[in-house]
Amino acid sequence: MILGITPARGGSKGIPRKNIQVVAGKPLIAWTIEAALRSKLLDEYVVSTEDEEIARIAARLGARVLPRPKELAEDHVTTIEVLQHVVDVLRPDVVVLLNATSPVRGRHLIDDCIRTFLDTNADSLATGLICKYEAFREVARRRQDIEGFFYDDGNVYVIKSSLVREGKLCNSNLRHYHTSREENINIDEPFDFWMAGQVLLRRIEDGEV
Repeated sequence: MILGITPARGGSKGIPRKNIQVVAGKPLIAWTIEAALRSKLLDEYVVSTEDEEIARIAARLGARVLPRPKELAEDHVTTIEVLQHVVDVLRPDVVVLLNATSPVRGRHLIDDCIRTFLDTNADSLATGLICKYEAFREVARRRQDIEGFFYDDGNVYVIKSSLVREGKLCNSNLRHYHTSREENINIDEPFDFWMAGQVLLRRIEDGEV
């Protein structure tokens, strides 16, 4: 089974109630739920939450809600611990982590990632970009001379459940899937909400969502 998972706790600190703040006319989490439900390759999709309001919104949008134990909703809890709980309960072969904080996805992004993962026999796959940021130095290099590194943008992760059980998101058999600058947007601060909103509104006008 290929299982899509969106972790969505209610106690976000940086932006209170972040997962259900409205962006481009919808709760933030709605953009991810709708993208997941469009997927042809996900066998099942769940939202993991301890929060009653998030659970109601997710269910209303058509997602299955998996209640999360309160102890897995504390600030110190890691994503891998949340995934391990879901894997223990639902026993999938592959998990597809879809963060609510990445609301911009092309229509086929999720399935393209899953297909690439399967076709390459990978153990994990992550979306992202080549990052060419580096610390300022006395002699700055030209951007074209900077090799850069792959930076995962948090949009889609595809992971064998056996890795999750080991407490890992990846190993050396990892594939990179390069996404667009719009899909790189990750909601971490108020400015990100504004930027994502502008992109999503334009995509709505263009019939892309």
